[in-house]
Amino acid sequence: MSVDVPQHLLAGQRIVFIGDSITDAGRRDRVAPHGDGYVSLVRALVTARHPGLRLRWTNHGVSGDTVRDLADRWERDAVAARPDWLSVMIGINDVWRAFAGRPDEAVPIDEYEQTLRRLLRRAVDATGCRLILADPYLIEPDLTDPQRAESDRYGDVVGALAKEFDAVHVRTQEAFDRALAVSSPEDWADDRIHPNLPGHAIIADAYLAALGITDEIH
Repeated sequence: MSVDVPQHLLAGQRIVFIGDSITDAGRRDRVAPHGDGYVSLVRALVTARHPGLRLRWTNHGVSGDTVRDLADRWERDAVAARPDWLSVMIGINDVWRAFAGRPDEAVPIDEYEQTLRRLLRRAVDATGCRLILADPYLIEPDLTDPQRAESDRYGDVVGALAKEFDAVHVRTQEAFDRALAVSSPEDWADDRIHPNLPGHAIIADAYLAALGITDEIH
């Protein structure tokens, strides 16, 4: 039987995830090496549905990171990893710290966009990788909430960069918004940011949809 390959995934390719605590999800200690969040779920489901691809998976999420922190470790954790696919989800801390009494650690949107664009260009030029860009999000249905409104602006930056780099765009905020139409933020996270397992499943499902992963085993 031929393999129905989604989004041009090829056998043996390396997929590297990089980001903040949502990506980290304990991968550096209690649940090494993939964590117990969306990365692990995406890995498990893609492997189960396309076992013949034998993809290689690397999680380089670090809790607390902003795009500035990614810049400090980009050569080691993104470029040197030689990804065929590089998945980036960053921006939650860049926004949140402005609302958490730590404005000096928040990243203004212009700096966020310029830094992220530079990092993505470096990775693509150095490795030839394809990009997967996931929106930052806030699990908050009120669009007028100041933190939600600011998060949406950063998400718009990611969407524009996804078009610029012809990247796979994972619309995580839209995925949570669909769930919030019939549920409450507390169903998915205690703090509107760090998901429980069902919340991570929403993110993973958004990844599968963006990648065109089928429901069938091939």
